[in-house]
Amino acid sequence: MTPVVTAADAAPGLDTDALLDDPGIRIVVCCGSGGVGKTTTAAALGVRAAERGRKVVVLTIDPARRLAQSMGIDQLDNIPRRVEDIEGDGELHAMMLDMKRTFDETVEAHTDAERARAILENPFYQSLSAGFAGTQEYMAMEKLGQLRARDEWDLIIVDTPPSRSALDFLDAPKRLGSFLDGKFIRLLMAPAKVGGRAGMKFLNVGMSMMTGTLGKLLGGQFLRDVQTFVAAMDTMFGGFRTRADATYKLLQAPGTAFLVVATPERDALREAAYFVERLAAEDMPLAGLVLNRVHGSEASRLSAERALAAAENLEEARIVDQTAGKAALGDPPLSPEPDLTSEPDAASESDASADPARVHEPHAGPDPRPGPGSQPGSESENVLAAVPVEELTAGLLRLHAERMQVVAREQHTRDRFAALHPEVLVTEVAALPGDVHDLAGLRAIGERLAAGSGRTPHGAA
Repeated sequence: MTPVVTAADAAPGLDTDALLDDPGIRIVVCCGSGGVGKTTTAAALGVRAAERGRKVVVLTIDPARRLAQSMGIDQLDNIPRRVEDIEGDGELHAMMLDMKRTFDETVEAHTDAERARAILENPFYQSLSAGFAGTQEYMAMEKLGQLRARDEWDLIIVDTPPSRSALDFLDAPKRLGSFLDGKFIRLLMAPAKVGGRAGMKFLNVGMSMMTGTLGKLLGGQFLRDVQTFVAAMDTMFGGFRTRADATYKLLQAPGTAFLVVATPERDALREAAYFVERLAAEDMPLAGLVLNRVHGSEASRLSAERALAAAENLEEARIVDQTAGKAALGDPPLSPEPDLTSEPDAASESDASADPARVHEPHAGPDPRPGPGSQPGSESENVLAAVPVEELTAGLLRLHAERMQVVAREQHTRDRFAALHPEVLVTEVAALPGDVHDLAGLRAIGERLAAGSGRTPHGAA
């Protein structure tokens, strides 16, 4: 019988080791929607690349600082910090984007000291650099450009910002550029460009108009701060756009590889599909898809339907066989409950020793008195010991059925994505039982990234 091959099974595998080993690849960008494991993926790739001999720096924009904890670093800041205990001949450095510090460094590097001080002390600049929409994404690209220009690392791995949409990383430079080139900014720049009495007259007219309209909404002091900022930044506006364009071209270059990170959930894969299409439209090189937290089961031959049917049979009292030593589920006890306050007589003790099955009856609780050399059981162990084996088995069968339903749903979601984008290389990372919190955990993720390129049987872990 010919086996059924799903779209996901037919999808080509992504060889992450070949990607990390390729000397022509200098930048790897991990992108995707929030909460899909971009930071962990970037860190795991960094560890694996370094231990395979490359000099790597990982740039993260994750405010939770999980990367520093996983790599054994006290803190991450705007300066690359070397990670110790890396095995092999490579090196690993890690850093976390300090958005405001990067903006400050950009100002200081592209203007004279007096003008830089005026800009850095300007209230409007302080608000812009601390939280203007798109500033974080723009500064991530600015920092990427700085790191690449230094030519100090073999490989730069970028963890994109945890934004509402994965597309924000690509859109940010254009949004910030549009703001800096917008009509409002050009209006504020006009007085300085006109100059002389005409300029002062224009400024007075402009300020009067603003006082009558925008001033009522934003406040006169705010508008004056903006004007001061614009006057000081006038010579830098072109530089912002020039560097943004240069970084954008760097992302399109053959030495860059994008990895779209997602989980096998409908919303995450829909966002991944949007990003795949956007990368293609922008001529940016897509290496493949990393599918995180994929569930499986070693007992996949037992379907959810069969597991539920077996659980129902076990829970139906009339169907369960009543053999010696088993109490009927739901049946009343055949004899009155013993008086636990009285001492057992010799006859009853003799009967119990002669018939060991009696001491294992479900209604007879565990002996609270530990025997010689034994340790008292925990409360949960005592409770489990009192539960009939049929109930435990039925519960496990139901848990397995739920797991197989999750596996089936994830497989269906992956099949739909693969059918829409059969050209995308995929590697799957099996779900771990706990969080990653050290280098050993990152190594384990790296191994799963490498092993996930081979297609596994449906439902296998």
